[in-house]
Amino acid sequence: MPMTRSRGYTLIELIVAMGLFSLIMLLASGAYLILIGANRQAQAISTGIDNLSFALESMTRSIRTGTNYNCGGLGDCPSGASSFSVVDDNGASVTYSLVGSAIQKMTGNTASTLTDPSVTISSLTFYAFGTHPAPTDYQQARVTIIVSGTVSSGPGKTEPFTIETGATMRGSDI
Repeated sequence: MPMTRSRGYTLIELIVAMGLFSLIMLLASGAYLILIGANRQAQAISTGIDNLSFALESMTRSIRTGTNYNCGGLGDCPSGASSFSVVDDNGASVTYSLVGSAIQKMTGNTASTLTDPSVTISSLTFYAFGTHPAPTDYQQARVTIIVSGTVSSGPGKTEPFTIETGATMRGSDI
C-alpha cells in the first residue's frame, strides 16, 4: 500500500515558527519603545532650551537697543553681578535678575518671569564693560550674560546646561 503524504505543516513546525516570530516581535517592540522614550526626552530638552533661548534673545534685544547700563548698581562690573538694569528704547527702566530659579524682568513696578518652569536657573551672571559715557571711558558698552542650570528631560530627569551670550550697545556712547 502506497504512503500518501498530506500537504501542510506539522504541529512542531508551527510552534517553532510562532516562537521565532514572537521573539522577533518582542525585540522589535522593545527597540521601538526605547526610541519613543528617547524622542520624548529629546523633545522635552529642546522645548526647555528653546524657552531659555527666547528669554535670552529678549534680554539681549533690550540691552542692545537700550542705554544707561547699570550692573548691580555699579556701572561696570568686570567681576560679575547677579542683576542688570538698562533703560530700554521706550525710556522705561528694565532690570533683569535671578528670582528663585527663574529669570525675572522688572519693568517699572511690573515683574514678569521669562523662563519656563521646566528650566531651573541656578546661576545668572552679568559682566558689563564700557558703561560710562565719554569722556570717562572710550569703550563701546558691552554686556556678557552667563546662565547655568538644568532643564527637565522627563519625569525626575534633568540635564545640566551653561549658556553664554553677549550684547553690544547698538548706539554709540563714545
